[in-house]
Amino acid sequence: MDSTETDIQVPASIDHGMRKKEGGVFVCIWCYIGRMYPLLRRVRSWHGIRSLAGQMFVLQVVVILVLVATAIAALLLQSRTDAEREARNRSLAVAASVASTPTVRQALTSANPTAVLQPQAEETRQRSHVDFIVVMSPAGIRYTHPNPAQIGRHYIGSIAAAQGGGIVTETTTGTLGPSVRTVVPVTDSEGKVIGLVSAGITIHQVSLAAERQVPLVLAATGLVLTAATGGTALIGRRLSRQTRGLGPAQMTRMYEHHDAVLHSVREGVLIVDPQGRLLLANDEARRLLGLAGNVDGRTLTDLGLNPRAEELFLSGRATTDEVIEVGDRLLAVSQRPMGQSPRPGGWVATLRDTTELSALMGRVEAVQDRLKLLYDAGIRIGTTLDVTRTAEELTEFAVPRFADYVTVDLADAVLRGEEPNPLCAAELRRVALQGIRQGVPLYPLGALIHFDPTTPQASGYGSGKMVLEADLPAFSGWQAQEPDRARRLVAHGVHSMIVAPLRARGVILGVATFWRSREPTPFTPEDLSLAEELVARAAVSIDNARRFTREHAMAVTLQRSLLPHALPEQSAVDVAHRYLPAEAGLGGVGGDWFDVIPLPGARVAIVVGDVVGHGLHAAATMGQLRTAVHNFSTLDLPPDELLWHLDELVTRIDQDRDGDGGTPLLTGATCLYAIYDPVSRQCSMARAGHLEPIIVHPDGHAHLPGVPAGPPLGLGGLPYEKTEVLLPEGSSIVLYTDGLVEDRQHDIDEGIERLRRAVAPRGRTPDQMCQEAMDALLPGAPRDDVALIVARTRLLDDKHTASWDVPSDPSAVADVRAAAARHLQDWGMEEETFILELILSELVTNAIRHANAPIGVRLIRDRSLICEVSDGSSMSPHLRRATTMDEGGRGLFLVAQFADRWGTRYTPGGKVIWTEQHLATEP
Repeated sequence: MDSTETDIQVPASIDHGMRKKEGGVFVCIWCYIGRMYPLLRRVRSWHGIRSLAGQMFVLQVVVILVLVATAIAALLLQSRTDAEREARNRSLAVAASVASTPTVRQALTSANPTAVLQPQAEETRQRSHVDFIVVMSPAGIRYTHPNPAQIGRHYIGSIAAAQGGGIVTETTTGTLGPSVRTVVPVTDSEGKVIGLVSAGITIHQVSLAAERQVPLVLAATGLVLTAATGGTALIGRRLSRQTRGLGPAQMTRMYEHHDAVLHSVREGVLIVDPQGRLLLANDEARRLLGLAGNVDGRTLTDLGLNPRAEELFLSGRATTDEVIEVGDRLLAVSQRPMGQSPRPGGWVATLRDTTELSALMGRVEAVQDRLKLLYDAGIRIGTTLDVTRTAEELTEFAVPRFADYVTVDLADAVLRGEEPNPLCAAELRRVALQGIRQGVPLYPLGALIHFDPTTPQASGYGSGKMVLEADLPAFSGWQAQEPDRARRLVAHGVHSMIVAPLRARGVILGVATFWRSREPTPFTPEDLSLAEELVARAAVSIDNARRFTREHAMAVTLQRSLLPHALPEQSAVDVAHRYLPAEAGLGGVGGDWFDVIPLPGARVAIVVGDVVGHGLHAAATMGQLRTAVHNFSTLDLPPDELLWHLDELVTRIDQDRDGDGGTPLLTGATCLYAIYDPVSRQCSMARAGHLEPIIVHPDGHAHLPGVPAGPPLGLGGLPYEKTEVLLPEGSSIVLYTDGLVEDRQHDIDEGIERLRRAVAPRGRTPDQMCQEAMDALLPGAPRDDVALIVARTRLLDDKHTASWDVPSDPSAVADVRAAAARHLQDWGMEEETFILELILSELVTNAIRHANAPIGVRLIRDRSLICEVSDGSSMSPHLRRATTMDEGGRGLFLVAQFADRWGTRYTPGGKVIWTEQHLATEP
């Protein structure tokens, strides 16, 4: 094996020196211990090893020495481990650096790699402080070597993994000690291995820095050991002084102090021998047990103790704080044997007077129970924002923990979300009733009760003060409401009552009445405060629910006023829809909306949108967006352009709100806008952050049309894309909001798939499809608003349409008029012929004179007669009033006067001017 590659280590003398240095550390430690030994012997001679202080000193010194030796050994082992790790890292870094050098790759492909690589390898080896760097061919033939005589020979070592593109790192031990070497492949631009680079370094060379710290470590260790030994000696001497050297006077004084303390403490002490004789009783024990005279040495049976106390003291059993009754006192007794068992050594007992403490603890437990009751009430009452349910929670919680029967009566205005009129009499409705058993003669649920002014309920409702009737059988006036019912109530065992007004934010909402029957203890004035706290918490929750009911009703009213009350009549689609607001208390009223807007040319626009959030703000924003869509639709814009204008509007709305100086708000709305033409069967759609619609073909095939997803409204700066699809007659377009398909337990894609399966079956009307979708996806109350609209497409065939191409020749106007008149005659609409001929004459003449080809005319027979004149110009005509001297400019004015509606819409090839004439009867 080559000595340079596998045995390039420090000389044997150096390795021997390393081992000598490692052993020298332990030699120094033992030399220090040897120098400390006379000191230890001297300390031992002071007091002898039998003393507690001496044994503690020796044990502490030994432990310190062992810890120091262990720490130094661990430091050296860690140093060697770190040195080996550093050697691996350095050899790998040097080899990888050389292998990644471009000049090495170029030299390996040259005719004489050694001439280029040998100087570089030696220079790199000296700068990187490694022992060798060998560059070789993929087969292991050396190109460089610290010993030039080894160049051209095979590399000795493992290179199989490096030939495959890996890295080889190995540790070898030769005659010069342990070393680490790493082989790294050199690859070309295609990842092919074109050579290998090996770098090696001895562990000793890396560990020299750590060895230079050994003297410092030894010095610090000696200093610590000296300080610890000196401290241990001082502690030992102090302990010795505290336990020995006391004279007779000092010992006598110590026992006098002990006796004084024994008889002055506020705890009785008894010491009894195995024969049951009282050896010691301090003054407190004599007072607590009523012992008189000299009782020391007498048996316990002769002292006249309480039988239970006598039995406990004679038993000698171990006990802790066992309470016994002695006279009018409650004593807590703790007893322990003085030896391994009670009989040989006797036992000692301590006594404490706990009479006042027990009474105080009883009151503390009562307070704790009440606090626990109020804490639980705060958790269990007011879990919903429903007035009736909150009142029921109060009754369910109070029975039977506080009362046997509980009733809650509220003003009718509270149930509607309004504040009660304080001037009205106590006319309350019973909304909650709970008791330990049925059949008690109380007013039933739902009863409207007009309380007599002399009753506790009317008094509490009018004054807002608590009323306590501790003795109902005395009939002190509470029975004035209905004496017969009162007698039957007492006959059922009801004996006391508390009436607590439900007051929140200065308004009295009603009263809660607590009744006791099975619990024999009547209500006390202390129970009044508990009932007041309990009812106060419930009243705040009821008032919160009342306020929520009012706001929810306002939001629902606003939202429903902004939604379409009835869909407009049109012939393009057959529409069915469902709308469900979010359940009160779950999500609140949201901003979901939908609309069906008739467009010129018998077309129709179908819209669905969603405003993020809930409440009045969302409902108001929804109304703004719905109005804006109606306005933009009158411009007859394509879906993508309409969404762009709507996005600009939402952005301006946000800017106006930010300008108020409040917190910046982001409206956050989505919209899907679709236009269907029943003549061409073309449906164009675009969406702004909304869920994609579902197309259901007449054969039941349901799929998503792939409408590109645009950003939600209000983000601005990004365009929207539209998708056009050709729909067979009888196809269904399903539009919906996320409240229908979104669920916390399921992914939204899964919800869309469930909706697709629900609307897919063929042979159902749009209304049946809506109902099936709602039943399948909403088994319970929705947490968000739900809007669903299903539009079944219709077709206006050739029997309802007629079209002509018009050449750019003024003489063609007469031919178009004649053809249109004949068509109206075929449709049985002769009475509309004159007006249509006038409209056609003006519009076609204007197209021939002022526009470009191609020019076309189309008539559509729908709920109205629609006339469309198209041309290749994008210039829109303007209506103006001609003066008396003008020769022209009256054509569009006449069209506007005779047609019921007219307008212009732009197409990719130009524009279309359309008019509508209302028919006396629908076709």
